[in-house]
Amino acid sequence: MHFTDLGLGEPLLRAVREQGYDTPTPIQQQAIPAVLKGGDLMAGAQTGTGKTAGFTLPMLHRLAAQGSKRDARGRIAIRALILTPTRELAAQVEESVRTYGKYLPLTSMVMFGGVGMQPQVDRLKRGVDILVATPGRLLDHQQQGTLDLKHVEIFVLDEADRMLDMGFIHDIKKVLAVLPAQKQSLLFSATFSDEIKALADRLLNQPALIEVARRNATAETIAQKVHHVGRDRKKDLLAHLIKQGDWHQVLVFTRMKHGANRLAEYLNDQGISAMAIHGNKSQGARTKALADFKSGDLQVLVATDIAARGIDIDQLPHVVNFELPNVPEDYVHRIGRTGRAGATGEAVSLVCLDEEIFLRDIEKLIKRSIPRETLPGFEPPPGEKAEPIVLGRMTIGVGGTRRGGGGGHAGHAGRGQGGGGRASAGGPAGGSSRSGPGQRSGAGAPHRGGAGAGAGGGGRSAPAARSGSPAGSSYSHAAGGRPAPSTQSSGRPAAAAAPVAQAPRSASVSASTGAAATPAASTRGGMLAAAARLFGGKR
Repeated sequence: MHFTDLGLGEPLLRAVREQGYDTPTPIQQQAIPAVLKGGDLMAGAQTGTGKTAGFTLPMLHRLAAQGSKRDARGRIAIRALILTPTRELAAQVEESVRTYGKYLPLTSMVMFGGVGMQPQVDRLKRGVDILVATPGRLLDHQQQGTLDLKHVEIFVLDEADRMLDMGFIHDIKKVLAVLPAQKQSLLFSATFSDEIKALADRLLNQPALIEVARRNATAETIAQKVHHVGRDRKKDLLAHLIKQGDWHQVLVFTRMKHGANRLAEYLNDQGISAMAIHGNKSQGARTKALADFKSGDLQVLVATDIAARGIDIDQLPHVVNFELPNVPEDYVHRIGRTGRAGATGEAVSLVCLDEEIFLRDIEKLIKRSIPRETLPGFEPPPGEKAEPIVLGRMTIGVGGTRRGGGGGHAGHAGRGQGGGGRASAGGPAGGSSRSGPGQRSGAGAPHRGGAGAGAGGGGRSAPAARSGSPAGSSYSHAAGGRPAPSTQSSGRPAAAAAPVAQAPRSASVSASTGAAATPAASTRGGMLAAAARLFGGKR
């Protein structure tokens, strides 16, 4: 099949040919005709397989066929809105819109925070057909009355799993409230869980579902490898690999922003040019770091998961997990920065004993074992044992046991710091959950001050809640907290299940380390249940 077989107009085909493309990817072959039909769509494919073109090309075709419209003030009306979770991804998507739409009489703009609003206001006054934005800045303009979304005909959620699964759910609700009820809605993403599909079914109107690859799979063009390393030798090993392998373009992932800064400083001290990119950096610094990395002037870019979303570099050869993600799906997104569009790439993970729990979860998700290798001189020292990993005020992976709640990205509710991913081990798996301060029993409603709760309103319980993991496999015992009785899904007590802290709003104390630990603020299932209540069913 060729792009000429998909029903796209000649101006779009000309732009596609100029980019050197002739054959559409599997996601494009299915998504483009589906979008051209005008119905709602939920589409998933591996990162790097052309999802962006999968919605920009048919969107541009439909908008061009209808011609521009004017709003009440006589300006070109916004007819397509694309929401993305990060600034970098917004910029990338809008660049694709301009690239493919260069021969069409359509205008576009990108809108995100971290920069002044006035230039965006001035651009909106001239009118645009297509707006690509992050939720926060879009709502800023909406509240100030500087944009009109009443004429939106096509609404796209890019990276929809993150937009719904993390702390953007309330912003999306606010955006949906000001959009027309009659519109085409498209959800595109690299990964979709069963819960996200169930929630999206409430948001979309009889959507078509396209999933061209096994869910949460990694591309076969990526060579994956794990290097076992001592906890204190990771920086040395990374510098060794870069120098010995003569690597010139390396994307390195860390969990935390301060960790990214420290690693970049260390690499520079070793004569390896490196810069960090994360949410605390100014937009100017982020843009410069990304531009230098793409041009080859910068050897290493150190990034956190959120900041790296949207980094699209042709034939990026190396991705390194300096620290494994504690959310397994993030591993798929991370290594998907390489091996894109059929090119080959290498994904290397530096794993210490503390992270074995994350490695097991990742291999379970991708349904494959990752080859291991230990380089002499960098192996874990004799007697080194797994220790808890501290994420902000939360400790996870105690003693290398299964995690009770996956911590997520900094700054977002739900799976963020101080927030739980799955229900904490030992929480009630069926029926109502034990409620912490400020949390409604049985609903699983997210609350930043809530104690660790069970699955609540239809959410998943952690493995310990189903099968009874050893005590201590959850986060921590709260000081003076009373353990909650563990139950299986049938309601019967589970043997030797880990207790869940019934903590006050203030931080609890880890039973094994004494480190401060915040109770799980919300479960994945609870967040989805709350989101379902917010949206209140189908349109």
